[in-house]
Order: sequence, then structure tokens, then C-alpha cells
Amino acid sequence: MPTYEYKREDGSVFEIFQGINDPALEICPETGQKVKRMISGGGGVVYKGTGFYITDYKNGQSNGSDATKKEAADKPAEEPKK
Repeated sequence: MPTYEYKREDGSVFEIFQGINDPALEICPETGQKVKRMISGGGGVVYKGTGFYITDYKNGQSNGSDATKKEAADKPAEEPKK
């Protein structure tokens, strides 16, 4: 569930967990003051783990140099000249 920030009439701010489909609060459940939902920056992206792997990429390659190597490997070997 997302966390929403609300600002009371007196200027104080509080956070509350609400479902994404729940209507915005109009009155503070603690003080009874009118409130407005504030726009917040969100949680951002948090990367966890040891890093990225070759399997994380759509085509299985991380950059152009790997693609060049694969193309070279797919070409048939040239026959030695006599």
C-alpha cells in the first residue's frame, strides 16, 4: 500500500497508508482538521544485490562490442589460401 502525505490546516504534516483506490482524506483522523493531500517525490528506485548480469539484457548482450564478437563468431571461417 502506498504512503500518502497530508497537510493539516495548522501546517503540520502527517503520513498515512492508504490503498491506491481509496478516496483522499478530507479530515485528519487524529485532530479533525481539514487536510490536503500533498504531492511527494515517491520512494524512488532501490537497487539491491550484487549487480547486473548478461541475462538482464533483452538480447542477452550488454554492449555493442559483445555484439561485434558474436557476429564475428557466427561468420564461417575463411579457408586458408594455397
